[in-house]
Amino acid sequence: MSRHVAVVTDSTAYLPRPTMERHGITAVPLTVVLGDQALEEGTEISARSLALALQKRHSVTTSRPSPEVFAAAYRAAAVGGADAVVSLHLSAEFSGTYDAALLAAKDAPIPVRVVDTGMVAMALGFCALAAAEAAEAGGGLDEVAAAAEKRAAGTSAYFYVDTLDYLRRGGRIGTAQALLGSALAVKPILELDGGRIELLEKVRTASKAIARLEEIVAERAGEAAVDIAVHHLAAPDRADRLAERLRERVPGLVDLHVSEVGAVIGAHTGPGLLGAVISVR
Repeated sequence: MSRHVAVVTDSTAYLPRPTMERHGITAVPLTVVLGDQALEEGTEISARSLALALQKRHSVTTSRPSPEVFAAAYRAAAVGGADAVVSLHLSAEFSGTYDAALLAAKDAPIPVRVVDTGMVAMALGFCALAAAEAAEAGGGLDEVAAAAEKRAAGTSAYFYVDTLDYLRRGGRIGTAQALLGSALAVKPILELDGGRIELLEKVRTASKAIARLEEIVAERAGEAAVDIAVHHLAAPDRADRLAERLRERVPGLVDLHVSEVGAVIGAHTGPGLLGAVISVR
């Protein structure tokens, strides 16, 4: 059954495929360039393959979808019976994906509202879910976009990386740039703030940083009704332990998702990433 408003996002939302199918969400893939191969995230390169390539110090870069790919997604939504599209994407500070979607929206056969959520990973995924639920409830273009923006305003993300080197290479390091000279002496806890990656705290060891990450997430979640996503790259044991502790420490927890990030985000964080997204319902 077609909906009045279709929801499009991109592959960095990292929504489980069954969830996307259940809610009719379309994800446009970004591309990972590994050596001389351009591979679509989610179908042509896995997070595990990406982690192995990084560990071997192979050249890895990423690129946005083309406007033509977005145009095809918008045409497909129209053919499927949608009267409008809300297109939700990762922070424009990280990628040209938002700009590509804007270009495609100009010539779409139905109205398209393109939203820079300022988010990434399940911080973006929760926004897409909120939009889809609003559309399923019969909301129009404005209501669906507003539902996503409201969810974005109540969502925060924090993460730990083993090394800042991958973020430095990609130029996505924000104020954490100041840490580069002493990167071996500290383990940073980073946050997503204003669509950028910023330094939150400096901790001396990996174990203390991960323990502090848990404390920060529990403190920020408080007693509100929240959904939490725990992300990792090539660190499943770390992620499972953090998830179990958060189940015990967050009284308002509604849903808890544990997943490995995809190749695009992994290319910029490196193996060992451990992150948590808190999204107020």
